[in-house]
Amino acid sequence: MFAQRLRQLGQTIQNLQRFREIVGVFLKYGYEDLAHRLHLPRLLGLPTRGLRAQAKSVRNLSNPEKLRAAFEELGPTFVKVGQLLSSRTGTLPEEYAVELAKLQDSVAPMPFSEVEAILAEELKVPVTEVFAELRPEPLGSASIGQVHRARLLTGEDVVVKVQRPGIVKTIRTDLDILRQLAGTLEAQVEAWRHHRPTAVVDDLGRSLAKELDYTVEASHLERFAAQFPEEPTLHLPRVWRQYTTPRLLVMEFVGGTKAGDFVRSEAAPRARSEVGRRVGDLVLKQIFVHGFFHADPHPGNIQILDGNRICFLDFGMMGFLTQRERELFADLVWGLAKRDEVGATHALLRLAADESEPVLDTLESDVAGFMHRQFPGSLREVRFDNLIKELVELCNRHRLRLPLDLLLMLKAFGQMESLVKALNPDHDLIAQATPFLKQARLARLKPRRLADSLLNFGQDFADFARTLPGDLRGLMARFKAGEARLIMRHDGLEPLQHSLDQVTNRVAFAIVLAALIVSNALIIHSRMPPLWHGIPVIGLFGFMVTGVLGLWLLWSIIRHGRM
Repeated sequence: MFAQRLRQLGQTIQNLQRFREIVGVFLKYGYEDLAHRLHLPRLLGLPTRGLRAQAKSVRNLSNPEKLRAAFEELGPTFVKVGQLLSSRTGTLPEEYAVELAKLQDSVAPMPFSEVEAILAEELKVPVTEVFAELRPEPLGSASIGQVHRARLLTGEDVVVKVQRPGIVKTIRTDLDILRQLAGTLEAQVEAWRHHRPTAVVDDLGRSLAKELDYTVEASHLERFAAQFPEEPTLHLPRVWRQYTTPRLLVMEFVGGTKAGDFVRSEAAPRARSEVGRRVGDLVLKQIFVHGFFHADPHPGNIQILDGNRICFLDFGMMGFLTQRERELFADLVWGLAKRDEVGATHALLRLAADESEPVLDTLESDVAGFMHRQFPGSLREVRFDNLIKELVELCNRHRLRLPLDLLLMLKAFGQMESLVKALNPDHDLIAQATPFLKQARLARLKPRRLADSLLNFGQDFADFARTLPGDLRGLMARFKAGEARLIMRHDGLEPLQHSLDQVTNRVAFAIVLAALIVSNALIIHSRMPPLWHGIPVIGLFGFMVTGVLGLWLLWSIIRHGRM
């Protein structure tokens, strides 16, 4: 027990040191005003004068550049958080998202001996019993893991992703501190309250938790492959499950050309156009047909193989949309394209969680303005990246909170559009997406779907009717036993309650003053000693106190303008 408490104390001290380091770095990069509003320098005992002197060296940087530099200095957790924030459309202003997207998730590689030790620990057998060859030079080295090329004893070329030791503990500690900072920010700075920073940190924590467990990435890849069992334009790498653990991932090595390099290559226009069409088709199928999609399809995560086959890589960040969300998003895009502001507004309200009831007429007017700006003429001229940006800004303005996975989908759609347009500027993405939008909207009208909906409604209603009498009896029994009570709350009566309290207090105060006047008069009339010039001292002092209190009550009434 003593050893456990000692470890907890050591962890608390370590967390406090890290807390001071994080706040100190943000102070250094010019966030002094915000830190002081949260009372952090005083609570943590930070030398603000020295940090203020360091801040002069970064004075020429823009605010987005300062934030990126602070994240880079704070290490792997904040690099990943910055990258995730940049991929979440609408969480930050565009200039911040663009700057944070420049964060490089690359660090010095681990020694190969350390990689071999982790492999032996995870495989439970010597490395030579699994791999015929394991190249010591890493293919890539990031903050969470490191990738090496290898060959299995059975002859297959694979890549081995090994997680850095201690990274899980480091990230969890930093996330705990970020949650504390977000909670303080939300509680004490009203301007940040509607941004809900605690919810953002929780979302980021869930995303990072998936990336820290390589078995989750393996499951994502297997589920993704199950969606496309016979897709000739797609190749997905195989995973060796028997060698995969939370800290180790073994999967097929895929050659080919990165999509970014393919864009810059001198490939034939026909090949470029076909690759763009296939990428668009595969992403649209992920979103509108299956709902489970790759949330980060940037050119570095897409390989172009022989025969113009497409291969997606890195399945750590995925998104999922329910059938209802896919249908509502299709309704929204369809309403915008058809310039139906009422239908588009209705779809947007059903899709978003409103934190405060929006003014419907104002929202419809803003949707109409948004629609005419984004769809001025030919649909081929529409740029989804601009459309997405303004749509999110509109939602923020009306306090409408879009689901996290929908934001990920919008970002993925924008990345896909950028790649497709880079391959073929004349590609008509709207025409390619139209059949998918129609299919998503018409899916709810299929006879089987209508029958299932009607059956589910009937079952739910029957269950409700069957359980309602028992629920009412149970509720009445709890009322009779005193185990439940009914609380009536009236919103909007606070000003009236305040006025009543004020009136009651003043009446009570006046009654007390009247009682003091009567009491003092009786004392003076009784000529109770001690006397001063024949007047009782106690009564005289009482009248003086009563006069002061009376003047104070009169001044209070005059000051509030209630004479």
